Amino acid sequence: MTAPTRVPVRTRTSADLIRAEEPVLAHNYHPLPVVVARAEGTWVEDVEGRRYLDMLAGYSALNFGHRHPALVEAAHAQLDRLTLTSRAFHNDRLAEFAERLAQLTGQDMVLPMNTGAEAVESGIKVARKWAYDVKGVPADRATIVVAADNFHGRTTTIVSFSTDETARSGFGPFTPGFRVVPYNDLAALEAAVDETTAAVLIEPIQGEAGVVVPDEGYLTGVRELTHREGCLFIADEIQSGLGRTGRTLAVDHEGVVPDVLLLGKALGGGIVPVSAVVGRRDVLGVLRPGEHGSTFGGNPLAAAVGTAVVELLETGEFQRRAAELGTVLRDGLADLVGKGVVGFRSRGLWAGVDIDPALGTGREISQGLLGEGVLAKDTHGSTIRLAPPLTITEAELVSALGALARVLGRG
Repeated sequence: MTAPTRVPVRTRTSADLIRAEEPVLAHNYHPLPVVVARAEGTWVEDVEGRRYLDMLAGYSALNFGHRHPALVEAAHAQLDRLTLTSRAFHNDRLAEFAERLAQLTGQDMVLPMNTGAEAVESGIKVARKWAYDVKGVPADRATIVVAADNFHGRTTTIVSFSTDETARSGFGPFTPGFRVVPYNDLAALEAAVDETTAAVLIEPIQGEAGVVVPDEGYLTGVRELTHREGCLFIADEIQSGLGRTGRTLAVDHEGVVPDVLLLGKALGGGIVPVSAVVGRRDVLGVLRPGEHGSTFGGNPLAAAVGTAVVELLETGEFQRRAAELGTVLRDGLADLVGKGVVGFRSRGLWAGVDIDPALGTGREISQGLLGEGVLAKDTHGSTIRLAPPLTITEAELVSALGALARVLGRG
């Protein structure tokens, strides 16, 4: 049989490439119909050369924009030296990365991993081990309290405590040991905590749920409750952390220091997957060799890029930009309330925007924005989220808000 003639990828149109994916890619995503080929800063370009302002930033993985020069330089330099040893050996980049990340976050120890879901899974294992070794919970009885409408990933353990049926349905049997309570409800949380509780695991701001910001004092209450009840407070800052909300961490808005932080996405600078569990020495110190690991976790390339990310955050510049431009974003969205926007929630350069359902679903609004040269993404129903790179200019942000206004005006 004669092999089919294949058109070189670089000469294919966006439509060609989208059609080519259909038979060979698993359908675990439903992307918008744009095929990105190049990117720089806050802008991406498709295969036909059309430019789009990126208002999603890889769900915060691109907090510093596409191909930030300092991060690309760090990656290039490390590629010329060493990329992987596995943790069977030491490498010369890991110590500095761990030291500086611990200092940036005010913690003692770092467990390097790769993806956000891995960080969450690792945090769960650490919490259970701590419960048995330190708290004295009977074997296999440890529980972890989580919040409804959470998003911590899609592994089999994590979907066991998800309330999103799209992520959960069809993937049982589920892992036991989790109790789900309403988010932003301290009374419900207190009622769920008992002598078996190893940890309370929450997002300081729920991203996938639509950038849900809790009431002032909620995080402080979680911290006080976990102190009082003798369990850990684990904050999943994978989307909310590393400058996104106008502070290094979202918990910083209430001056709260969790026992364990889960970091990812922006930690890899949009170049390589990098995540980490960061915590107190008496918590992460429960792990012993062989009990947990990762071939790629803490690899030299990841450590080099991660260190460069920490260097950017150490200046405070990106946190300040997110806070200042967050005011522009908030004010611009407030002007659209009653003009197609029925409500919104924002913190720094991060917003969940509820669109009047009569105007369309979140996906339909996102497709309208695509036609205006702006990339955004829906969450659920008629809600879209906006999370531009922290390098965005005020003029670019105002332009994106203008595009949203035009799309809503056509509804």
